Amino acid sequence: MNQHLQNILDLINQTSQLKEEDKTAIISGLKKADKDLLISEFKLERTEKVKRTTAILLEETIEELEQKRKAIEDSNDALQKSLQELKAAQSQLIQSEKMASLGELTAGIAHEIQNPLNFVNNFSEVSKELIEEMLEEIKNGDMEEVNAIAQDVIQNLEKITHHGKRADGIVKGMLQHSRSSSGTKENTNINVLVDEYLRLAYHGLRAKDKSFNAALDTHFDDSIKTINIVPQDIGRVVLNLITNAFYACNEKKKLQIDGYEPKVSVKTEKHTDNITISVKDNGNGIPQKVLDKIFQPFFTTKPTGQGTGLGLSLSYDIIKAHGGNIDVNTIENEGTEFIISLPTNNNQ
Repeated sequence: MNQHLQNILDLINQTSQLKEEDKTAIISGLKKADKDLLISEFKLERTEKVKRTTAILLEETIEELEQKRKAIEDSNDALQKSLQELKAAQSQLIQSEKMASLGELTAGIAHEIQNPLNFVNNFSEVSKELIEEMLEEIKNGDMEEVNAIAQDVIQNLEKITHHGKRADGIVKGMLQHSRSSSGTKENTNINVLVDEYLRLAYHGLRAKDKSFNAALDTHFDDSIKTINIVPQDIGRVVLNLITNAFYACNEKKKLQIDGYEPKVSVKTEKHTDNITISVKDNGNGIPQKVLDKIFQPFFTTKPTGQGTGLGLSLSYDIIKAHGGNIDVNTIENEGTEFIISLPTNNNQ
């Protein structure tokens, strides 16, 4: 019993002034108070233990949280570094894709440049002969003939200038293709751009495989005039689709199907609010099981080493960035058609 309660109990037992029943009641009350006091002391002690335990757990939790915070910061730093590395790798892959497509065009570029250079050389030689002839006529004093020859020389020089600019335009176009896009939109003649890349792609493939031949069917809508686009980006898309079309035709030709004649059709068309560019081939078509994946990065149906799987993915992103769409219609064993849609009020 509590010492103080025990002293009170002893006093009560020693006094003779209280009746026995009162003593009994008081003693019973003291015992009950002692019991309640013991319970309170137990609860208090247990509470103190809980407080001490809680304080220890709280300290450990704070320490653990601090460690986790540091771990999260380290993870974030690592993720940021990985993101930067991925972006750098993506840029390198995109540039590699551009250079790979440019490499495929090298032979086509050479072919296209050779034509205007041949004109320049031929007209230069003719002009040289005309000037020699003109000098003779000057000595003879025949100024009428001199004037006539001079007019021929002027016409030749105009043709030389025209074909020189043509070669210059091809080189500039290829330089634009190889560089990173500036993102600057320009009013561009879409028919000229599509025709240019069609011929470059075709002659490029012919240079790699002399046996390849394909019928080229073009329908350009002259009412389109110009539209506001990033020419090197849209050119890259057109080149990719045309190169894929020739590849599909060439693969089908290898099967030696009786009566098969490779054919690629390219068409531009003006509509109310947009223009469309269609590239269609009569190759093997795209299997339905992979159709949903063709615009995914790194997906390709070409053998290893013949495709990065970035061409259609980049094309999709470029067209979306111009506010347009790119759709595909395909029938297995019959062919594929890609349709680019670009808004005519594309000033975004």
